[in-house]
Amino acid sequence: MLSILQHCGRNLLTARTLQAVSSSYYSAQMGKRVAVVLAGCGVYDGSEIHEASAVLVHLSRGGATVNMFAPNIDQMHVVDHLKGAPAQEKRNVLVESARLARGNIQDLSKLSVKEHDAVIFPGGFGAAKNLCTWAVQGKDCSVNDEVKAALRAFHSEGKPIGLCCISPVLAAKVIPGCEVTVGIEKDDKYPDTADTAAAINQLGCKHVSKSVGESHVDEKNKLVTTCAFMCNAPIHEIFDGIGSMVQGVLKLA
Repeated sequence: MLSILQHCGRNLLTARTLQAVSSSYYSAQMGKRVAVVLAGCGVYDGSEIHEASAVLVHLSRGGATVNMFAPNIDQMHVVDHLKGAPAQEKRNVLVESARLARGNIQDLSKLSVKEHDAVIFPGGFGAAKNLCTWAVQGKDCSVNDEVKAALRAFHSEGKPIGLCCISPVLAAKVIPGCEVTVGIEKDDKYPDTADTAAAINQLGCKHVSKSVGESHVDEKNKLVTTCAFMCNAPIHEIFDGIGSMVQGVLKLA
């Protein structure tokens, strides 16, 4: 009987130790306050919905507290996602982003770097059309003033920035000499990566080829990037790559 009690006691101690370690880990993660910046709702003219959702799921799993933001501006244009063609109407980026945020979203002008430990930008054409003009001007594009201010503020404070899909071009425009990934160059699964990577390199930054399930960490600038839907891959691989990016951001925060 004594040996049984001693055995049970050791098991209980082990269980309590594991519980304490787990509790300590998640308590540490709970302190991470992350801003997520959206660019509308829908892949062709806003934030890519699956990417934004993946970011939020992985942040939730990591125990982070999330606040969502978007610029209060008109979209560059509106795309009929069924037809894949422009529609003759106007929509507001903040109002459309509120769909993804279930209404809980703030004007990007209210984003305070002091109140957050990191910021993440999901992809989608909205990042290249509404947050900047890369979609029409490429490397010669301009970046929205509030987006530029947010990137510079987090960078100057040494706080991590996560970007996926096409959104790493924002960092390439705002943070000189940074390293990012938008996929693997010269691979048919990544049809738009080569041209985008070339433009990033022409800006004086460095493109690093990474597969869809990976992320790249620029330790110096605290940037974590992943290619997401820049790759023609199954959605679970996109999800895993975004998870790698989110974990990288939380580790640096």
